[in-house]
Amino acid sequence: MKKKYFSIVLVSVVTILTALTLGGCSSSSNQPQHTAPATDVVKKTPPAKVPNIPTNPPVEYEPAWPDRTVKSSSGHLLNSCVPDKLHDKATTLTTSDGVYLSALVLGSGDKGVLLAHEQGYNICSFLDMGTELAESGYLVVIPEYRNHGASQNIQEDNQPIDRDADAALSELKRLGAKKVFLAGASCGGSTAIIAGVRQELPIEGLIILSSPAKCGPHDAIPSVKKIKAPSLFVFSPGDYGGSIEKEVRKLYQASGATDKELIVDESGYHGTDMYHKGEHGDALKSKLINFVKKNFN
Repeated sequence: MKKKYFSIVLVSVVTILTALTLGGCSSSSNQPQHTAPATDVVKKTPPAKVPNIPTNPPVEYEPAWPDRTVKSSSGHLLNSCVPDKLHDKATTLTTSDGVYLSALVLGSGDKGVLLAHEQGYNICSFLDMGTELAESGYLVVIPEYRNHGASQNIQEDNQPIDRDADAALSELKRLGAKKVFLAGASCGGSTAIIAGVRQELPIEGLIILSSPAKCGPHDAIPSVKKIKAPSLFVFSPGDYGGSIEKEVRKLYQASGATDKELIVDESGYHGTDMYHKGEHGDALKSKLINFVKKNFN
């Protein structure tokens, strides 16, 4: 009896050992595999390096509207209309003819947006639109043109304002923009067209609000013919006795874009006032912002 029991035990042990041996060698076994811990280290992709772009230094100069000028904590002059929470976004630009401009840099990234205000207005004309675009992932520069707001008072006429647009576009490029969207009101739009065409970055779109085909010595017709990107032209009937409608229509007709739209705003206002003061201003502003987002990917 003991021999029979011993034989049964021995056979069982041999059977178990054989099964374990075969299971350990078989790659198709359902038995859990006991292997040595892996020694290979998984390599992690290092985060992309953010270029260390130095900020522009503040400059002391006589602002155009000293009673509306304040200084940021970093020493840049800016218009008092700018909310305190955005004071750290102020910078100082220098034009090719040596004029100092107050400007705001909002957002970040490689998709640059120029917002150029109309003559007689200021940096806050486009501030609401610029803030929303920055929050949507765009790099926005809003310059305040010479002889306006906190920009330099040069006691001369404003004829070289195309150089102010040049300076803003150069800042966008310096900060990493690879392509740009141009937007401007009145003469700000005219000069944005001219400066945009002669700079190196690809133009992804254009928005024009009440802009004349020719502002002083600056003729935007030859330049707008070269802009093939989607373009939006907005005017209000009766603005400046109907003369602005004629000017905007000239730009629209001369535009080189195949995807272009002419919008008639019935508010009667000029430039950014069409969406700031018009009865349907919120809808117009939303259309402008959505136009940028749709065409600037």
